[in-house]
Amino acid sequence: MTASNWSEAVEFAVRRLAAREGVSNFTRQDLIEQELPRIVRETGSRGATPEMTLSRELQQMRDAGHLEFEGGGSYRLVAGPVELPDLMPARCVFLSGEHSPYGDQPERFYRFPKRLLNAASRSRGQWVVYQRPKRAGGPDYFAVAKVESIVRDPVEPEMFLALIEPNTYLEFGRRVPFNVDGRAVERGILLDDGRVSGGRAVQSIRPISLEDFNRILDLGMLSEEELLLREDELDAPPKNLLRDRTMPWDAPIDRATVLTERKVRNRQFRARVLAAYDCCCALTGMKLINGGGRAETQAAHIWSVEQGGPDTVANGIALSGTVHWMFDRGLVSLSDNGDILLSRKINDIASVEKLIHPDRKARLPANNSARPDPRYLAWHREWHGIAA
Repeated sequence: MTASNWSEAVEFAVRRLAAREGVSNFTRQDLIEQELPRIVRETGSRGATPEMTLSRELQQMRDAGHLEFEGGGSYRLVAGPVELPDLMPARCVFLSGEHSPYGDQPERFYRFPKRLLNAASRSRGQWVVYQRPKRAGGPDYFAVAKVESIVRDPVEPEMFLALIEPNTYLEFGRRVPFNVDGRAVERGILLDDGRVSGGRAVQSIRPISLEDFNRILDLGMLSEEELLLREDELDAPPKNLLRDRTMPWDAPIDRATVLTERKVRNRQFRARVLAAYDCCCALTGMKLINGGGRAETQAAHIWSVEQGGPDTVANGIALSGTVHWMFDRGLVSLSDNGDILLSRKINDIASVEKLIHPDRKARLPANNSARPDPRYLAWHREWHGIAA
């Protein structure tokens, strides 16, 4: 399976289109013009006939009872777009962990039941913060993302999906603890007497104030001046960011404006990936540290950013500069089991074989959540035409 298989990608695209237009009817040409490039990016497909594949998937949606064909290249989504209540938009906290019963893929979608639809509807078009619950190793805050739309789950009709806007999901350079100096960093869950409200703190989806959102960003995002910390230091909040900041103007600044800057995103991504690999190149074992404490090893995206890949450690791998260059050009890749795959396009296989581990096995993190996700590895192989 790639980052998204064709069936899932087309299902999401149809529901995204319906949510965006607010109607059930659409044409095949609408889908081609507005969604096909994204489908191709998400599936890693570089085939010559994506429009034919799209037609086949639309037929399968008809066979499954999700679509009705109305002639002339027109279709109707049977379930229709989700009718959302007219509530004030708000940033939200999404409770999500590795063992979520709903099978979330936080970089792509957040799945939730109907009872949370009102709360989730406020997050449409807004930035959200992801928090791990205690049962998943938290509580702490670990990522942000922007919600693109709310759609019905194509697999489970009683469930819904908050679809994440591409290139917005970002894991913090350091996880943010629930409490700092004995006080919750999210002030909105506190009672008047300063105690945590048990009811608010366990809500799966809850609004968060701009001040609380900014505070969490301050604690989680690495600044340009900070050196790459050791792995045991990454989860400790920086002391100079623990204070509340007062603004010299009437309204607080919205720090989400920096979340789309590539240099800011790369900094967080690099910190997480190199910490997971102890600054060692996964394919060569090389670990070079300069006099300033900076690692020569680079953080490579598996599913490329240019094609919509997310900034998550599971979409990253630590590579030395030369290997990174080769990886981005599809000269080397990995199997789902971590076998190093070499492209036939390499003109000097012997030299490359001297660089990599003799057993042709990548050295990957012991922590499963930090290892490359097979979906992204499949995307890389598909996009570059390398057989597993």
